[in-house]
Amino acid sequence: MISNRWIEQRKSSWGRLDALTHQVESSGIGTLSGSELREFGLLYRQVASDLSAVRSDRASGTLEEYLNQLLSRAHNRIYSGRKAGFGSVVRFMTQEYPRVFRRLFPYVLTSFLIFLAGATLGTLLTLSRPEFMRLFLGPAMLETIDRHEMWTHSILSMKPQASTAILTNNIGVSFMAFAGGIVGGVGTIYMMFNNGVVMGVIGTACARAHMALDLFSFVAAHGALELPSIFIAGGAGLRLGTGLLFPGMLARKDALALAAKDAIQLLAGVVPLLFVAGMLEAFLSPSGAPKGLKFAVGGVLLTGLGFWLAEGGRSKDKLFAKII
Repeated sequence: MISNRWIEQRKSSWGRLDALTHQVESSGIGTLSGSELREFGLLYRQVASDLSAVRSDRASGTLEEYLNQLLSRAHNRIYSGRKAGFGSVVRFMTQEYPRVFRRLFPYVLTSFLIFLAGATLGTLLTLSRPEFMRLFLGPAMLETIDRHEMWTHSILSMKPQASTAILTNNIGVSFMAFAGGIVGGVGTIYMMFNNGVVMGVIGTACARAHMALDLFSFVAAHGALELPSIFIAGGAGLRLGTGLLFPGMLARKDALALAAKDAIQLLAGVVPLLFVAGMLEAFLSPSGAPKGLKFAVGGVLLTGLGFWLAEGGRSKDKLFAKII
């Protein structure tokens, strides 16, 4: 079993490797002196050995996560030695981000399940208590639904402005879901549950008015990226909250710092997804394009997203597993 005394003895090596890795990430490996380069390699091997020891103790999950992330960062610097730039952004999105997503997937899944619970409640309340639907949606939207009209048609008359507004709103919602984690995840849980209730009420109201196809054909194209992005942002908020509430064997500030790094990395990947979703929501979703086309676009995007997150960086995962 890993003891607190062992952790205290090894912590200075971990901190030194983290400092050297940060220097290489910021300024390039060329800024290290010869002695620092040798120290960098030695510390990498020592921390890899520490990780193997930590993995034998099932109670040290948080510490294992910290060391694994530290070694991953150091590995990327040792085997690339390149300064940060556009290429590093491409590598992060194509190789590193999918690995971050898979490692933190339980948080994303929990975020989705909270949303689903809210959607289920919203559906049940709308079916059992129509007055709740009227109070929740308001008279203006209900009148639109009663006329069998989609309230989204106004977007078409202001496409460029709508695209900017939608993108700004979606990014704002995602960042709020993330920031809600700083209060122990309560804000994130509320946002995900409330958004689920909204979706459940609107979906059920449209279904009762025989407008379900209109609604879901509108959501299909942009929702294939927008909804997963919100779930991912919620997962980032939950990761932040768990770091604050459950530090494990780390000091609370260290656990929170580790959780914040994870959460920020997880959140970073949703920005390009939301950009594409905003363009689709402004130009394709409210248009008169065939419903089949909208569903097809949504299906292709969702399939591509799933493949990227499930398979991206797999070859490097195997290589890294052999190295450590």
